[in-house]
Amino acid sequence: MRRLADALEQGPAVHGFGDDQRWTLVRVSDLIARMFHTRHTLRGTAYLLHRMGWSVQVPAHRAVERDEAAVVTWRWEVWPAGKR
Repeated sequence: MRRLADALEQGPAVHGFGDDQRWTLVRVSDLIARMFHTRHTLRGTAYLLHRMGWSVQVPAHRAVERDEAAVVTWRWEVWPAGKR
């Protein structure tokens, strides 16, 4: 498992998965097949990663035109007033 953890820490681009710096279950499964000549289902790959201490990370999707000042104002002034 140490070899797999080291390979995952190097990132997907090092292992030929393009410039996208995210690991997916399909990519990890392919990497395991290449390194250890064994195949895992996606669920089996997820279970293995969980046992290694890895967890699912989903990037936050925010609108490009998001106005952070308006969000802060709404959260701390408008929303509490509406809760009363």
